[in-house]
Amino acid sequence: MAANAENLVSPVPKRALLVVDVQNDFCPGGALAVPRGDEVVEPLNKLIDKFLERGEPVYKTRDWHPPETKHFVAYGGTWPVHCVQNTEGAEFHPALRDDPRIIVVSKGLGDNDGYSAFDGTNLATELQEQGVEEVVVGGLATDYCVKHTVLDARKHGFKVKALIDAMQAVDLQNGDGERALEEMRAAGAQITSAARSV
Repeated sequence: MAANAENLVSPVPKRALLVVDVQNDFCPGGALAVPRGDEVVEPLNKLIDKFLERGEPVYKTRDWHPPETKHFVAYGGTWPVHCVQNTEGAEFHPALRDDPRIIVVSKGLGDNDGYSAFDGTNLATELQEQGVEEVVVGGLATDYCVKHTVLDARKHGFKVKALIDAMQAVDLQNGDGERALEEMRAAGAQITSAARSV
């Protein structure tokens, strides 16, 4: 009986944590500050510690734009200059956990917006090669890089948990953050809390 019961227990899928764009320019005082953006740091730090303790992969993504790109208003894009390569604004928030085991993924290297952690990177291949089945996602901002990362993760076949208490929205248009959450749900992502994802 015991052996049969064990056989019925589903194995826990291998998971990875994706910490999206918690950079100085997206935090208070930055060039493109997300309101209360720095509030994501504490819950994400707790998760980073837990994932590393268990030997589960942790990725930190960053916008890593060239000084001139069509992503910026001055060159025909939407946004003010932000997260330019090798500037203080592109650095991770100083309180965000750093560890040599954390893998950094740079995106937005050319003229594309590069909202998603999967856009123009080899992240999907890396995760698949490690046997990752589920990604846990938090960071900045809910209605842009987090949303696009979640949607792309689903397109690549990963289960996704998006952390409501470890993300903040730009809300360029009022309600953008809530609409982004609905899009993520509609794509099959589970909206949950960091505490429930430990």
